Amino acid sequence: MRVVLQRVRQATVSIDGAEHAAIGIGYLLLVGFAPDDNDSVVDWMIAKITGLRLFADGEGRMNLDLAAVGGAMMVVSQFTLLGDASKGRRPSFIDAAPPAIAIPLYEHFVAALRTTGATVATGVFGATMQVALVNDGPVTLLLERHA
Repeated sequence: MRVVLQRVRQATVSIDGAEHAAIGIGYLLLVGFAPDDNDSVVDWMIAKITGLRLFADGEGRMNLDLAAVGGAMMVVSQFTLLGDASKGRRPSFIDAAPPAIAIPLYEHFVAALRTTGATVATGVFGATMQVALVNDGPVTLLLERHA
């Protein structure tokens, strides 16, 4: 499982020119799954994301987590995160989980994030989406976990 986490001031997802979802302060999470990923990997990632302290405290240090600032999360499925462009000019996506594996993992990820109490907005799995964001910092992390 691979996640690109961006701390944002706001993020929106539009589909076919219409806004589908939006958040204010929080995290934009671009999420990709590998064929061997499982619920255990997803649960580890959720604990990692929700435990990260990426927001400034009163002294300007990254000491506050998402809950402390009342932040939200925007989750966008992105199989291209598992693309391999090391050879040739067109990336290979054989390392990305097929929909039969990825969709249940994505749904588990979103449902489990919602149990944390945070507002969780999403794109639409498999849709062509336009994602707009205002990266705060910028703060961007690549998180990865394998089964």
